[in-house]
Amino acid sequence: MSKEDKREAIMQATLELVAEHGFHDAPCSLIAERAGVAAGTIYRYFENKDVLIVTLYRELEAKINTFLEQGYSLETPYRERFLHLVSSLLQFFINNPLEFKYAEQFHNSPYGVAFRRDRLLGQHEDCGIYCELFRQGVTQQVIKDLPLPLLFDLAFGPIVSVSRNHILGFIQLDATLIQRIAEACWDSLKR
Repeated sequence: MSKEDKREAIMQATLELVAEHGFHDAPCSLIAERAGVAAGTIYRYFENKDVLIVTLYRELEAKINTFLEQGYSLETPYRERFLHLVSSLLQFFINNPLEFKYAEQFHNSPYGVAFRRDRLLGQHEDCGIYCELFRQGVTQQVIKDLPLPLLFDLAFGPIVSVSRNHILGFIQLDATLIQRIAEACWDSLKR
């Protein structure tokens, strides 16, 4: 197995185990076993488990952002950009349940709390495509003038819940329902 293949196997094993069992029940020994590498191999690529967890999240976030940017244009009217981001994020999550479960675990852990605090409270320069869209919407008086964390909650809180319910089999989403959900999120924010 090449060096890059080992790293990828470690990342995939971490994704699977954390999605299935959570951070505490995914020790490095189990990650190594699932990845098919020796336990010490993890430490050749990552300083410790915390670094592995954060690195995996950052790579997942980059993957999500790449997906969201497909078909996204600053030239498109504000409402359409918002609907694109919400429906694309929902589509990504329902098509990638392991990644959704990992992101949900991350955001509800001390790792995610610190990460979100930096992003949402402006302590991180690049707060992503969403922050920029929300700031622009407030400035243009297109959406409600609420603190950034509340804008995220109103726009994306339902996406997390709906994604979870789809993955658990409580609802079955299709393109029409995804669009209606995105429009409902828009209705919660628009002026």
